Amino acid sequence: MTNNRYLPEGKLIGAKENRELISSIAGLEKAMEQDIILESTVLLCDSDMNLHVNLGNAIGIIEKQEALLCRPDEEIKDIALITRVGKPVCFKVLKIERRADSVTVKLSRRAAQLECVQNYLSNLSCGDIIPARVTHTENFGAFIDIGCGVISLLSVDCISVSRISHPQDRLLCGTDIFAVVKTIDKENGRIYVTHRELLGTWEENAALFSVGQTVAGIIRSIESYGIFIELTPNLAGLAELRDNKQHMNLSVGQSAAVYIKNIIPERMKIKLVLIDSQDSEIFVQPPKYFIDTSTVHHMDFWRYSPIICSKTVQTVF
Repeated sequence: MTNNRYLPEGKLIGAKENRELISSIAGLEKAMEQDIILESTVLLCDSDMNLHVNLGNAIGIIEKQEALLCRPDEEIKDIALITRVGKPVCFKVLKIERRADSVTVKLSRRAAQLECVQNYLSNLSCGDIIPARVTHTENFGAFIDIGCGVISLLSVDCISVSRISHPQDRLLCGTDIFAVVKTIDKENGRIYVTHRELLGTWEENAALFSVGQTVAGIIRSIESYGIFIELTPNLAGLAELRDNKQHMNLSVGQSAAVYIKNIIPERMKIKLVLIDSQDSEIFVQPPKYFIDTSTVHHMDFWRYSPIICSKTVQTVF
């Protein structure tokens, strides 16, 4: 049994041992004998939906039925294979076939994912903090790789406390993040995750600002009674509308300069004055975590709201 690391796909491809093992037939034989999970890039998907993987001097083939771990009643969709082209995949070496003029290596991504589930994902508990990588986004959430290409859903409301219209407002495909296991559906073999609990409490975020400062923000919502402006992913304040003309010139997603008028922990409120706004391309920054993910690997409880606030916002894992 090897000490395989069950990382999101793409994290292993640059490792020295991985490069050495996929660069020679002897290395591939060693990986097969020792059950080592490897990674390389998919070069093409043929008409039979087999994936051709870059192995240097050898031809690496992942046949369709070996390309994805799924339930017995599920069929592998062609789109799941086509979209792997040009991207890294993990795999185990199943068989090495030698011919006079070529060497074909049969690979299995499914076997790597099955081991990941059995040895890693099945041992997770709600509240565990795990590494992940964003693979794609939809209006309702982001799909993230939580190990060897096994996908979990991060719903849009769990990405941050501050409301966003689309996950792309916060996360880009290929971004490495940490996530917290929220729900484990053992019957269907699915894991759902959350992210906002890593981005700090109201007090931790509010401590970054002071009354009297003028700071940058993003307009996230425009209501009849005011404008919600995001100061950090887990902190938004309310700016009152001065007149109807101001309302007409604003739009969600604009950057804004705001004056901090008041910070009220007991009401979990930040009062703002909108100084200026403009259309601009928003740079999506990597998440800033308020815990040390290198040492903290689990949380049982998270309270966002201040103790002195009558409203309670919390997560119990």
